[in-house]
Amino acid sequence: MKLWTVLLLSAATLLSACKDAPAPPAASGGAPVVPAAEQKELSLDTISTQAQGFSVGPAMSARVVYVFFDPQCPHCANLWAAAKPLKSQARFVWIPVSLINANSTNQGAALLAAQDPVTAMDGHEASLKAQRGGIVAEGSFDAQKAAIKKNTELFNTYGFASVPTIVTKNAQGGVVKREGALPTDALAAFIGV
Repeated sequence: MKLWTVLLLSAATLLSACKDAPAPPAASGGAPVVPAAEQKELSLDTISTQAQGFSVGPAMSARVVYVFFDPQCPHCANLWAAAKPLKSQARFVWIPVSLINANSTNQGAALLAAQDPVTAMDGHEASLKAQRGGIVAEGSFDAQKAAIKKNTELFNTYGFASVPTIVTKNAQGGVVKREGALPTDALAAFIGV
């Protein structure tokens, strides 16, 4: 098989869990996708109490935006960059999941364990963009890996189909979700800022 064919197949596999493609049934040790009849009703209270992530923006913000992301997902990196200009107007809670490969779990765990997760995420995304592989997970991070597994199970329980998945309240107070990255202006409109 020619090298370019292998590279194309590898890229297709990587992107299969991103944006509009459905998540694999049990990728990287994650929970299997839950059938529609068994999916939970989307609840911000459940997400805030059961998911483990890190926050960017004012701790006491009235607007809280939950973002399920995979550290290996290029679309998630785009959303990370698009959300930066909005961090003074909303608190973003970034919840790592493991859908793409084993690096997803290890890198998500390293981000959760970081003393400054925001700086670690900035470095991770810069490394990925420069094709250097992202944050290096040094250590076992057992507790954080367990949190990634729980986050992935919650992601699958809601039947989300792709990363990033954005969950927040709309202007009427209803819970809304959006799968896929958005540019800054569209993200601002979606989250109501």
